[in-house]
Amino acid sequence: MVEHNAVNFMRLLSDESTVSTVSSDSCEYYQTEIFDQLPSIQASRPKQDRQGLWETYEADQGGPDAGERISNGLLSRGPKDKAFTQPLRNLVMCIQGKRDARERRKMQISNIGFWESWRRSQSINRKRVWAQMRGALSGLLPWLHTLHTIEGRFGVGVKAYFVFHRYLFFLNLLHCALVCGFILGPTAFYGRSNSSEPLKFGGKDSVLDFFLGSGYLDRSPVFFGFYTRGSLNLQCLNTPLLYLAGMLIILFLSLILVVRRTTVGYKHTWMLGKPYGMNVSYKIFCGWDFAILDPAAATLKHCFIRNDVKLFLEEQSFSLRQAQRTLGHRARLYLLRFVLNLLVLSLLGGAFFLIYFATKTSQNETGHYWLVSLVLQYLPPITITFVNLLLPHIFRKISFFEDYSFTMQVNATLVRSIFLKLASLGIYLFFIFTTTNHQQSSFHCRENMFGREMYKLCIFNFLATFCNAFLLNYPRKLLQEKYPSSLLARLLGNQRFLIPFKVLDLVYSQTVSWVGVYYCPLLPLIGTVTLMATFYIQKFTVLRCCVAEQRMFRGSSSSVLFHFMLLLGLLMAATTLGFNLYQTETTQDEYMSSCGPFGNGETVFNVTRVCVNSLPSPAQTTLRYLASEAFVLPLILAEILILTSYLSRGRANQKAIERLKDMLVMSSSDKRFLVKQHATMLRHQRKPQRACSAAIEEDPSPQPRTPLSAY
Repeated sequence: MVEHNAVNFMRLLSDESTVSTVSSDSCEYYQTEIFDQLPSIQASRPKQDRQGLWETYEADQGGPDAGERISNGLLSRGPKDKAFTQPLRNLVMCIQGKRDARERRKMQISNIGFWESWRRSQSINRKRVWAQMRGALSGLLPWLHTLHTIEGRFGVGVKAYFVFHRYLFFLNLLHCALVCGFILGPTAFYGRSNSSEPLKFGGKDSVLDFFLGSGYLDRSPVFFGFYTRGSLNLQCLNTPLLYLAGMLIILFLSLILVVRRTTVGYKHTWMLGKPYGMNVSYKIFCGWDFAILDPAAATLKHCFIRNDVKLFLEEQSFSLRQAQRTLGHRARLYLLRFVLNLLVLSLLGGAFFLIYFATKTSQNETGHYWLVSLVLQYLPPITITFVNLLLPHIFRKISFFEDYSFTMQVNATLVRSIFLKLASLGIYLFFIFTTTNHQQSSFHCRENMFGREMYKLCIFNFLATFCNAFLLNYPRKLLQEKYPSSLLARLLGNQRFLIPFKVLDLVYSQTVSWVGVYYCPLLPLIGTVTLMATFYIQKFTVLRCCVAEQRMFRGSSSSVLFHFMLLLGLLMAATTLGFNLYQTETTQDEYMSSCGPFGNGETVFNVTRVCVNSLPSPAQTTLRYLASEAFVLPLILAEILILTSYLSRGRANQKAIERLKDMLVMSSSDKRFLVKQHATMLRHQRKPQRACSAAIEEDPSPQPRTPLSAY
């Protein structure tokens, strides 16, 4: 695409926009007609709308020639057959126009052949069936009524959190299906090795094992050590390879799904842009759904429109205040933000040191009472939860003093808090990897020990959510309802659903699930159950204990940020797994696994090497070439070419989008100009008539009739 430094706007003119055949007694009709005939209006309509207008125009003009003129120009940019199959309800026309279009379709069908008529009718029927199937499948999605209720009472931001929650629930269901297909299924069908101990509850097992992940749970299918080689022991089809393939597919599919959701949301937000994100007149005058019959649904729709307009007014007010800042105000504001960011970094450093100290203390506990031992083993999760509960509130207060917009305040709090969550988890994992104590596991299984740590993090995160809802939020709401004038109730104030902190919990729990799925294969199942329970807990919290925010933020841009943070958690999980596998391969004597599918001196690289050596020679040569350094150079060159191509296309599309936005503004100016010109012309036509009638009234004397021959 050729780049220009200046953008040139060219008026789009046609015969329909310059020629007028409307008399003065149809001014209102003409104003509506001239809007529909403007090229800028016709070009911005969808294909089916242009087809409907094409049919209406053809009927008004009385023949297909006019329709051919329009279809050869700007109004029809798609095949006529495709627009012909559109349902009449999708055409923006009045009832009489739809009836006329239906009659014309019947006449056209009678003029075409039998097979063409059958093909068009089958195409219409297929589209109707697909539309009905999509409607039925969308109705099967869980929690639809709950989402509509939350959207009406608390806005799209809170709804975005619950939609994100439901997305993670479906993602964990997919992980459970993959674990059953690649790991649990082959193990149940082909069995385990002969040296494996039977799974029985007894001996030194206790109920605490279900909280600590030790004892009976350590020998169960929950952890890595349960899965050993069975009768399925081929070179390229065995339990270790299936286990590894299942884990890699889980991470790869998660990467594809999360990247897709992130890019689609980002493109939608980027293409709309802030100045074009909302049309207030459309929201107020055209945003109502007249198909609503239920009074409760009408109330929810009314609240949703009110919340959206409130958000728009808040953003406009902040933009006005931002434009009125002077140079001195901006300098003081930037200095204040710099100092506050230094404070944030200091708080993060203190939190990381506290987590390090708690992890070191937990690793060295021995010989204590069972309750003290339980608390010490849960000391790292308790510390991480305490830090992640306290610091985000401090970050929220800090972002308030930085004088950002409300949406920017929420996003800044999200970014800082998710860095805190992921960094604290990363420090915890690094300390576990570097200071592993093999004597803490009864089977000397290092993978089981690591899986137990992730299991405890997942369980304690759910327990913290449950206690926060029913031991803090609900008693606080009861206190405000029964004793609203008490000092404690006034100090606590009304509860609000803080979206950044709730999203942090979801991203953190999903990151823990991805990090520990290799060492605890049933962690996705545990995550699915906890996510379902957490959804109802948060529903109870938001509907029973919280009030709506007075200042709302837009959920579309924040939803993109949600998925981007989830992508960071997935990359962290993949990095952790790769580091652990590489460490096992390079330091075999110290970190050699003695349990699980890769026990008895086997590693991931050894098993895959045996499989590759059993393949035919051409396949071995190809795989070794793909894994060698010689393949890296052409791969990098291909990536550079592809990225350069997409980057250039993206820049060209960005410029085209900006030009189209400017053309939309110009088309609005064209419409106002044409209406003004038409009104001026009508006034000029009416002035001579009024002057003539006034002269007749002033001179009532009869005038001699002029003979016709004088003209």
